[in-house]
Formats: sequence, C-alpha cells, structure tokens
Amino acid sequence: MEKQNNMVVVRGGGDLASGVIHRLYRSGYKVLILESEKPTAIRRMVSFCEAVYDGEAFVEGVLSHRITDLSMCGEVWAAGEIPLMVDEEGRSIQALHPAAVVDGILAKKNLGTTRKMAPVTIGLGPGFEAGEDVDVVIETMRGHDLGRIIEEGGAFPNTGIPGTVAGVSKERVIHSPAEGVIKAQAKIADLVEKGQVLAHVGGVPVYASVTGVLRGIIRDGYPVKKGMKIADIDPRKEEKQNCYTISDKARCIAGSVLEVLLSKGVTP
Repeated sequence: MEKQNNMVVVRGGGDLASGVIHRLYRSGYKVLILESEKPTAIRRMVSFCEAVYDGEAFVEGVLSHRITDLSMCGEVWAAGEIPLMVDEEGRSIQALHPAAVVDGILAKKNLGTTRKMAPVTIGLGPGFEAGEDVDVVIETMRGHDLGRIIEEGGAFPNTGIPGTVAGVSKERVIHSPAEGVIKAQAKIADLVEKGQVLAHVGGVPVYASVTGVLRGIIRDGYPVKKGMKIADIDPRKEEKQNCYTISDKARCIAGSVLEVLLSKGVTP
C-alpha cells in the first residue's frame, strides 16, 4: 500500500483506544484498527473492537467496519468509516507505511510495538519506554498526571487498583469467580443491586459487588478464566447515559495523542 502521510494505525480497539480512535477520526486522520481474534472489552458500547464479532460497531455516531484484507481500507475510508482488521501481532503494518502507530492494547506490557513500525510511535500506559521501544508514552493512570506526555522513561506501573468513582474503587470492578463460559443475566446500562446475580460462569453465580449502573460486562458466551475482569459497575445511578459515551479518561488520553501527532508533524 502506498504511504499516506495522514494514516494512523491503532493497535487495540477497547474503550480507551476507541476514545483515541474517535478523536483522530473526527480530526481528519485515516485510522486503521488492528485487533485480536477475541477481544475482551468490558465497556462494549463504546469499543470499536466489537466489530470483530458483529462486523461493525458504532461509538458516538462513528462506525467501524471489519475488513479481511488491506485492499479494502480505501473503500471503507471513502465511505466515512473506520476499517478494523484482525491482526494481533501487527504484521500488516510493514505493508501499510503509516505515518504513526499508536499501541492502545493496554496490556500493561509491550506486545511487539517498535519504533521501526512508523515515523511516530506512541504507547498508552505502562510497559513502554519512551525513546526506546516507542517515541512517546502517554500516562493512563487516573490522577494529576493522567494524559501526561512522556518523552523519556515510562508511565506509572500498574497498581491493579481501579480509579475511585463516587468513593468506590476496587469494589466496583468484578472478577470471575471461576473458569468457564459466561452467561449473562444482566445487560449493560441495567440498574443493579448489591448481591444481585449478574451472570454465571461455568454454573457459578457472579454477584454485583455494589449497587449502581452496570457500565460494562464481557461479551455473553466468552470463555473466561478465574480472576479475569468481567464487569464494571458505576455506583452513580444517575449516570446511566455514560454507558454509551466515551469516558473522561479516554478523552484526556486522546487529546494527548492528538497533541503528539501534531507536534511531530503528522497532520490530518
């Protein structure tokens, strides 16, 4: 594929990466999403990676469309949509010659992104070293430094403790009590009560840890492992609409990515 000076490849299509993708699309960049065969997004209503399963996914009025070959990118871009392709290892990047690569997998470690992939490379969160495996790292930990642009060193290490929402931190995130296939009993945006059964994993019930809005839950029928994050509850019942919109955290990170691209001369 011929080099395009405004093409940005984003590895990962979960909710934080989708905030970045949405911002870049709205700013005029040609974005291609590379995903795994079985994404594990929790906030599925705002994750472009759902196109892997459904063929397409809407996030705040923007459509991602799954493709099977790089030759389909032009047609999808021309339709005003965002192409998404399954390519977990990023092998297609070499043929794409993008202006920039953003690693938004949020794996807490680098899964293969290198500075050789594009003139500008950006890593979101811990697991990257600016100036070594990527050019720039963006801080993803909530707090004073969220969205900080790091040009030397890395982001804060993963603490395993979710950010506090309405005074609730780790209690709002639910992990699987067993290994097996998840069968949901509740859906995203439902108002749930503490102790309510949200799902079953291999026949083992999954209970709501707090009362609030079910902000996210892993896709029904997904085979999960014991201890895996599978759901997220927002204790603020009045924030039901937030299930369908990009988070403040994702928007902050997206603004920093856009700033980096523009400062490095990657323009729409």
